[in-house]
Amino acid sequence: MKTDTLSMRIDPEVKTQAEETFGSFGLSLSDAVNIFFHKAIMVGGMPFKIRQPRYNAETEAAIKEGRAILAGAIPSKSYASFSELLADLEND
Repeated sequence: MKTDTLSMRIDPEVKTQAEETFGSFGLSLSDAVNIFFHKAIMVGGMPFKIRQPRYNAETEAAIKEGRAILAGAIPSKSYASFSELLADLEND
């Protein structure tokens, strides 16, 4: 069977995770990409729905707060002990 080569750029961490995931099924990355292409051809497009994740208001607020902490816009909380953390959680 004649084959062709595909070269692509991918984040190294994503590649490692994909190799581990597909490897658990006994597949190489090449096998997985070939399966994806065959399925896309069979269905005439993407073989899964592409959509933006939707979260409830509480989750959206937590994501926004986490991004603000990472950006340094707001300080993160720290605790001297686990008991102190639990006490703070009970007050919320």
